[in-house]
Amino acid sequence: MRGSNGRTLYRIPQSGKIAGVCAGIADYFAIETWLVRVLAASIFLLGGSGVVFIIYVALWVILDIKPQKHYDRDDIELKKKPWQSGEPAKQALSDVNRQFRSLEIRLQNLERHVTSDNFDLKRQINSL
Repeated sequence: MRGSNGRTLYRIPQSGKIAGVCAGIADYFAIETWLVRVLAASIFLLGGSGVVFIIYVALWVILDIKPQKHYDRDDIELKKKPWQSGEPAKQALSDVNRQFRSLEIRLQNLERHVTSDNFDLKRQINSL
C-alpha cells in the first residue's frame, strides 16, 4: 500500500511481536511501535476485539514483508538511544548532558533575541 507521503506500508516481522503489523504501521506513520501496540491492545480489550482481530489478521495476510534493501543502516543508527550505542553509561550521560546544554544555550539566545528592543523595533517597521 503506497500512501500520499510516498511511503509503502509493510509489515516488519523482525521488529514485531507476532507478525510485525504494528511495527509496520508505526514505521509508516513514523511513530513509536509501542504506541501502536498499546492503542491496538486498548481497543481490543475495550470491546473492539472482533474488529481489531479481523483487521490485524487481514493486514497480516495482505501486507508484504518489508524488504531488507529498505533497511538503512543510518536510519537504524538514528533510532538508537545514547545508552544503546555500546558506550559506557558515564560517557552516554555526558553526551546527553552536553546536548541538553547546547540546546539550553540556543534557547537562551533565541529568548534574548525575541525579547530584545531590536526585535520589537524590526517587527514594528515591517508591519508598516
